[in-house]
Amino acid sequence: MNTGETMTASYEKVCAQLKDEPRTWLITGVAGFIGSNLLETLLGLNQKVIGLDSFATGHQYNLDEVRELVSADQWQRFSFIHGDICNEDDCKTAVEGVDYVLHQAALGSVPRSIKDPLASNRANVDGFLNMLVASKDAGVRSFTYAASSSTYGDQTDLPKVEDKIGRPLSPYAVTKYVNELYAEVFARSYGFKSIGLRYFNVFGPRQDPNGAYAAVIPKWIAAMVRDEDVHINGDGETSRDFCFVNNAVQANILAAVADDDDKNHIYNVACNDRTSLNQLFSMLMKGLGEEGVSYSRDPLYLDFREGDVRHSQASIDKISARLGYRCNYDIGKGISEALPWYIKNVNQLEAIEF
Repeated sequence: MNTGETMTASYEKVCAQLKDEPRTWLITGVAGFIGSNLLETLLGLNQKVIGLDSFATGHQYNLDEVRELVSADQWQRFSFIHGDICNEDDCKTAVEGVDYVLHQAALGSVPRSIKDPLASNRANVDGFLNMLVASKDAGVRSFTYAASSSTYGDQTDLPKVEDKIGRPLSPYAVTKYVNELYAEVFARSYGFKSIGLRYFNVFGPRQDPNGAYAAVIPKWIAAMVRDEDVHINGDGETSRDFCFVNNAVQANILAAVADDDDKNHIYNVACNDRTSLNQLFSMLMKGLGEEGVSYSRDPLYLDFREGDVRHSQASIDKISARLGYRCNYDIGKGISEALPWYIKNVNQLEAIEF
C-alpha cells in the first residue's frame, strides 16, 4: 500500500467488514478519554462492547455523552462492569466471551508517577499483567494495549523509531516499558501475541481539562475559555507530536484485526510532526478567536518540568506499512474538531464533581 487513498480505504474496509460481521470487544478504561472515544466508534459500527472501569480517572460523564451520540439500539450493545484491573476476578469476568481486548486503563502522567510511583506501578504493571493473563487464558483473538512515547526516554534522535529507545526518565515511563517486555515474553512463552501502541500526546473531545495532571491542550483551552492565565513549563520551545484521538481510535481498530504476522509488534501512533508549546499557544488562541472566543493574555513561563523530554516526534512508517494506518487528522484539523466541544462543555466540566 503506497498511496494515502489505499491506506484510508484499508481502514474503511475494516470498518465495513466489522459492520457485516460484528464482534465482541472489551475496552478497559472505557470511561476515560480514549476509551470513551473507542466506545463511541465501535458502537457506531454496531459492535458488542463490554467496558471495564473503576472511575479512578474515568468519568460517568463520558459514558453519558456516548449514550447521547449513538442510537438506542447501539447503546443496548454496551455492557458496563464497574471493576478494577488490579482485581484478578474483575479481569477474568470482563474477558469472558470477548474477541478483541483494547486495554486502555492506566494511571497516566509523568508528574503523577514521580509523586506516587507505587500507585502507577499497581495500575500500570500489576493491572496490565492481570489483563494479559486473563486475556491469554480466555483465548481472545487479540490483545491491543496502550503503550507510551515516554518509553523513548532520553533517546534524542528524531523522528523516533520503534526499535531504538533510551533510558526512561520517570516511573511512568518504566511502567509502560515493562508492559512491552511482558507482552514480548508472553509471545515467546505462551504464543500469545499482542500489539502495543505508543501514543504520542493524544488529544480531543472528552479529555479532562481539570486537575493537576491534565494534558496540555485541554488544560490550556479551558484556561483560555475561562480567561485565565496559561502556564508554559520552560521556554516554550519544547515540542511534541500531537495526535488527535480519531487517529488513535483508527490505530486500535486496525491493530485488533491485524494478521498474526503483524502482531507481537510495537507501533508509534502519531503524525510524524512536531509543534512547539509556543506554536501550540498561538494555534489555540487563533482557533478560539475563529470560534468567537477572544483571549489576549500572554503566557506565563515556569521552570522546566521534571521528567519531561525536550522534543518528541514519531516515525509512522512501520504502522503505515504494516497496518495501513494514516494520520487523517493533523494538529490543525484536530484542534478545529476539538475546540467546539471544549467551548460547549468546559464550564459544565468545571461544575461536575469528579
